[in-house]
Amino acid sequence: MPLNTLNIALADDDEDDRTLFKEAMNEIKIKTKLSLFNNGKELMDYLTLPNVILPEIVFLDLNMPIKNGMQCLHEIRNHPRLHDLLVAIYSTSSSEADIEETFVNGANIYINKPNSFGDLKQAIEKVLQLNWQYHTSALNKDNFLLRI
Repeated sequence: MPLNTLNIALADDDEDDRTLFKEAMNEIKIKTKLSLFNNGKELMDYLTLPNVILPEIVFLDLNMPIKNGMQCLHEIRNHPRLHDLLVAIYSTSSSEADIEETFVNGANIYINKPNSFGDLKQAIEKVLQLNWQYHTSALNKDNFLLRI
């Protein structure tokens, strides 16, 4: 795999959302390899495989069956090998409580699922182009919620 290819993982139980995300990824100019997971358990099983190449960014839906996004976030932040993964919460929820809880528990950014394909593409592109070193060192509630 070329070095400049970004490894991206998406865990989302909604098949339409996964398909749209994949189509948006295909249209942006950044080279990516996308791994899709139907729920948090599939994602965590994959991330904890012995010789797996970890993704640079994990997009995590909050409301999923079997294991939800919040449980995954906890496991990622408490796992020595996964601890530093970039986690983008990708959810339809715009509840202050969800945003607050994911922020406090170590997510790197919060994205409300956009209503249009164009906005989705823009959101993904914005996240992939972020200067994460700066973003995470200056992380506060104001830049945690991605605004499109």
